[in-house]
Amino acid sequence: MARLSDDEIAARLAGLSGWELAGQALRKTFDRGNFVGSVEFVRAITDPAEEMNHHPDISISWSRVEVTLTTHSEGGLTERDFELAAKIDELAG
Repeated sequence: MARLSDDEIAARLAGLSGWELAGQALRKTFDRGNFVGSVEFVRAITDPAEEMNHHPDISISWSRVEVTLTTHSEGGLTERDFELAAKIDELAG
């Protein structure tokens, strides 16, 4: 999958809520209320990530889950990153 141009990234980012650019990646922090909620959220992300064979970097800090998406093989953002970001947003409710 081809890396997106800066204009394509800006257009797709405008369609997502709360996601930000972090270098060549997308990043968003989700507050899940407590540690158990955070772990359950990470578990929920597992299935769509596995189905897409596209795995985010995830950091848990008690009630907060930071998700970072990039396509390492392309050296930046691709359509897959935005697709997974939208799926993660759906799971977050």
